[in-house]
Amino acid sequence: MWQTQNGFTSEQPEPTPDDKKKMQGVVDTIQQLGQTSVPAQAESNIFCMTIIGQVEGHLVLPPQNKTTKYEHLIPQLVAAEQNQKIEGVLIVLNTVGGDVEAGLAIAEMISSLSKPTVTLVLGGGHSIGVPIAVAGNLSLIAETATMTIHPIRLNGLVIGVPQTFEYLDKMQERVVRFVTSHSNVTEQIFKELMFKTGELTRDIGTTVIGSDAVKHGLIDRVGGLGDAIKELNRLIEENKLRKQEVSYV
Repeated sequence: MWQTQNGFTSEQPEPTPDDKKKMQGVVDTIQQLGQTSVPAQAESNIFCMTIIGQVEGHLVLPPQNKTTKYEHLIPQLVAAEQNQKIEGVLIVLNTVGGDVEAGLAIAEMISSLSKPTVTLVLGGGHSIGVPIAVAGNLSLIAETATMTIHPIRLNGLVIGVPQTFEYLDKMQERVVRFVTSHSNVTEQIFKELMFKTGELTRDIGTTVIGSDAVKHGLIDRVGGLGDAIKELNRLIEENKLRKQEVSYV
């Protein structure tokens, strides 16, 4: 009950279903994002895909691990390739690495897209995140972001026979071959970074930061989100002009 200026009382109007839906939407936004509203996103010609946490492969990781499941990413990339409204793909990475075969599968999918792709390393692009970071047409890294390069490691039970180590060596060569063929780093420099001793505690490998990744030839340039979108739009325009030239012939 509420009182009017004339002293009469009446019942407060019952919220409509639309009002209830809006109120519930505000509550959900507060709970998930900590704010009452988010900017509306218009339909874009750029598809953004994030790879965050640990790349989950054939084994399901514990629930407390923040993971990116490769079986979720592959259908998204297929859909982006088939969608005619999408003209470019932006890959944002902040990953500690994960399953080698899953990471290579994602990297191969990105590199085989016919549409322009730009990768951006924010925070970190470690371990198997390195092949993913170099898989696009152009790669950028934030000034403070890091990339850890180290040999492949096995978890769990390892059968100590020559065949096991031969398989491990072949898998490592797959990573080296992919990275060197999709970036400007040479095989010699990449292996030197991979097998360097004394830098990582109780392990071998190298951590490169921002401009160092560019200096070694792993990443094309230092930049942030605005730079990545600007470069992707440039690649999209170049791709359109290329298609027009082909159609005129």
